[in-house]
Amino acid sequence: MAAQPEATFTTRQRTVIVRPRDEEEAIQISNGQHLHQVNMKSPTKSEKSHLTMHLPDKKELVHLWDRFTRKGKRKIGVVESIHAIFFSSWLNIFLLLIIPAWVSRFRHFSQTVTFTLSFLTIIPLERLFDYGGEQLAHYLGIELGDLIIITLNNAVEATLAIILLKKCELVILKSTIVGVVILHLLLVPGTAFVTGGARIIEQDLHPHLTQLNHSLLTLGVLSLMIPAAFFAAIDGGFVPTTSGAVNPVVNDEIRGMFLKMSRGVAILLLCVYVCSRIYLHNPPGDENALSLHLAADAPEAFKHEATHLQEADPEVNQWVCLVMLAICIGLMAATAEFMVEGIDFVRGEGHIKKEWFGLILLPMVSFAADGTVASAFFVQYLFRHFFREPTPPTTLAKGRAIDLSIQFTLFWMPFFVLLGWWIGKPMTLLFDLFEVCVLIGACFIVNYVTADSKTNWAEGVAMVSFYIMIALCSWFYTGQTEVNFMSQCGSVAAAIVSGDSEA
Repeated sequence: MAAQPEATFTTRQRTVIVRPRDEEEAIQISNGQHLHQVNMKSPTKSEKSHLTMHLPDKKELVHLWDRFTRKGKRKIGVVESIHAIFFSSWLNIFLLLIIPAWVSRFRHFSQTVTFTLSFLTIIPLERLFDYGGEQLAHYLGIELGDLIIITLNNAVEATLAIILLKKCELVILKSTIVGVVILHLLLVPGTAFVTGGARIIEQDLHPHLTQLNHSLLTLGVLSLMIPAAFFAAIDGGFVPTTSGAVNPVVNDEIRGMFLKMSRGVAILLLCVYVCSRIYLHNPPGDENALSLHLAADAPEAFKHEATHLQEADPEVNQWVCLVMLAICIGLMAATAEFMVEGIDFVRGEGHIKKEWFGLILLPMVSFAADGTVASAFFVQYLFRHFFREPTPPTTLAKGRAIDLSIQFTLFWMPFFVLLGWWIGKPMTLLFDLFEVCVLIGACFIVNYVTADSKTNWAEGVAMVSFYIMIALCSWFYTGQTEVNFMSQCGSVAAAIVSGDSEA
């Protein structure tokens, strides 16, 4: 008996194969007739197991451990690893400034000197975070490697934010959160799209990641829009006075309500982020864990990068890399605190408004290492392009910075809210309305540019231009007085009486 034909059609979620029940239906399928009338059988118990989420089995965990320990492959020596770390970048020469920066802090030298030395010291430490993440990707694969790189790239910004929270600089902290997100949404990927797409019609993004990122990014931004809209709806106008009278909206009771609201939203955002990582790293189906690069719609360049990470030898031993990252985190945390201590002095000397300082300048400081390395590579690229053989263009767009924004919005921001709850700092999700609006605009343009999972240099120019527009307008912005009063660590009523929203 001849084999009966099958019909295959694709829904948004999965590909469905329709098998004919009899010869008449087989003829209809082969002729392309009445496919919508075919009655599909319910999946069997074994078929359902392929569509349900499950934890990685023992075989998958053993495979991950074998890769991490490089079973059957050459082991990287300790001396070889240390040599590779120190010579991984010319920026490591700035590590020599760690001791002068600490001496300047404890010997109470000029705050400008301490701030400058600390800033220069953080640059190589952040570069070592990138290098360590890239090396661990050889041991963990491209999926977990990307997550580690994203987390380490956010380490400097997260540390600065925690220090600001500890010092109760909540106005600057909120501006910095928005500034970090729009920096990684607009300027960083926009520049990457311009430089990467200058010699190619378009570059590709992984469609599986892009579709989920749209939803996650929108949710993170809307979580800030809801408190801002709520406050705008109940605020009937506010003018601070010195008579002791407290506005019915701007007071401690309303702030307490926003604290409860923010903590509930923070827990929900953390749950969404955890669920999204589980979906990405262990999607429904058998043997799908950590196999995003094997998806049929994955770009070829993405598959090639995953294969390269698996076959190429790393430069650093995995255990040496972990120790190096732990040391760098400790050094960076202390040095960042020294830098934050000089913020008010530097801001006052430069006559910089607090909103612009937090929204633009401080995120730029945290991105200084990546920006310095990118600038150096760009100069090197121009030199090779005009005086030597040009490097071939890549078809894979560099959109990792967008993932950094999503993690900062869905993980770190709610973490700061819950950490503030624990240490007694009134950190809420009530942000300045102007900052929320520019964040919504950034989310809109990024989702629009990446909707087709393709980018080009012209779209990169649009993203960079929008960031410059935000920086230009925020230079003249003095802040929303009501939200500034609601972001004080002490009593809102006492701040209103003193008339100082900058306290």
